[in-house]
Amino acid sequence: MVIDKDKQYRTTDGCDARIYATDGSLPKPIHGAVYRAGDWVSVNWFGNGREFVKDVSPNDLVEIKPRIKRTFWVNAYPTGVCGIFDNKESADKYASHKRIACVKIVIDCEEGEGL
Repeated sequence: MVIDKDKQYRTTDGCDARIYATDGSLPKPIHGAVYRAGDWVSVNWFGNGREFVKDVSPNDLVEIKPRIKRTFWVNAYPTGVCGIFDNKESADKYASHKRIACVKIVIDCEEGEGL
């Protein structure tokens, strides 16, 4: 993983993390802070977001990917599903008389999930 200060991160144990710089001095060029127990604590990481070379740390970084939230309506027919719409009104408008169901589908997932 390459750390990018324009992305959002949390620690492996779920604390918020801020990235201030990705071009600091080696060997830990990533500079930032972790919000732990009500305070922002300064932390430096290796370029891959790890705090230590060999040991796993609760301060290791995990990218928070944007969530995709969408609602669709799907017209179902005896021969299969046909027609996906942004709202029920459109699904109803374009349904044929053979429709057997109009199903609401709610998607709430991280960007890239299932690819």
